[in-house]
Amino acid sequence: MEEPKGIGDRFQQETKYERGRLGGGRIDWTSRPPLYKEYPGAKIIRLPLPGSPVRFPFVEILSLRRSVREYSPRPLRLEEISFLLWASTGVQRKEGGHQFRTVPSAGALYPVDTYVIAHRVEGVECGVYHYGVSGHLLEEVAPGDFRGDLARAALFQEFCSEATAAFVWTAVFPRAKWKYRERAYRYVYLDAGHIAQNLALAAVGLGLGSCQVAAFFDDEMNALLGVDGETESVIYMSAVGHPL
Repeated sequence: MEEPKGIGDRFQQETKYERGRLGGGRIDWTSRPPLYKEYPGAKIIRLPLPGSPVRFPFVEILSLRRSVREYSPRPLRLEEISFLLWASTGVQRKEGGHQFRTVPSAGALYPVDTYVIAHRVEGVECGVYHYGVSGHLLEEVAPGDFRGDLARAALFQEFCSEATAAFVWTAVFPRAKWKYRERAYRYVYLDAGHIAQNLALAAVGLGLGSCQVAAFFDDEMNALLGVDGETESVIYMSAVGHPL
């Protein structure tokens, strides 16, 4: 007797594209969600231009990349945060009224948003911040020291709280589902992978270390960022800092 398929198996099968069945129908362009999330009235930190501070050639960056879980107390500079955000998901060019980023995204919908939980960043108070991509700025979501909360939410992985900052990525599902329906979930996770890899390589280029983390208590991570876990939910994160 064949065992019933799990939810992962069903998802893979039920979101397949087949000839004559692409899933969906006519796209309602009037229902397209906003491309950017904003925090009106939030405290804003304008980031310096990202510049080109990378120290190593690309081949060397690839050979040096590894997961780093031990960090020194040395803080990150705002210029480093600026470059990491731009390199991972910043605006690369503007064409035809559209802003294209440093990473690919299905349909250029960019459903993944970036939050920074700052622990030790020069010129930035401890707290949770949202990356405003279009203006290349940080918007304060919640002030305070969240190191303990972050470690507990990340399955008690203490290095997450010992890092200088954590970059947390959420999926704003309607931004992709509007066009791709249920298959959008495939694309959202691919997009997050592109972003995390860019951040990991950019960190090496700056002489920093990072560790990508997908193991966490979802509801606790969502509560930490103040997102509902349904229309927007945490899907990935990276700890970043100076290696010991």
